[in-house]
Amino acid sequence: LKSDPLGDPLICPEAILALGLATEEELSQVKATTLKVGELLRNFFAQRGLDLIDFKLEFGKRNGEILLADEISPDTMRLWDQKTGEPMDKDRFRKDLGGVEEAYQEVLRRVLRG
Repeated sequence: LKSDPLGDPLICPEAILALGLATEEELSQVKATTLKVGELLRNFFAQRGLDLIDFKLEFGKRNGEILLADEISPDTMRLWDQKTGEPMDKDRFRKDLGGVEEAYQEVLRRVLRG
């Protein structure tokens, strides 16, 4: 559940079902979408010299429909340069590595380069 004050705690599928936040079918849809997005992103970034280490997605429900409601950026995933192993994402800021803007610009350059 999204809760900034609680640090966005994880919630297990059983709790989601018990709280009536989603049905089994909706959870299956979320899982399938997450796996597909992960596969697409992994391949996309690999072709650009970046390893996708992990990522997060946020889903919501509107008028009974499950929606993927998130951005795709270095703020929502961890990307490492394939050659150097250097982080090219928010970890540069979190770990005080410097070069955050340069890393983001390099990710953008690689994305646009195709």
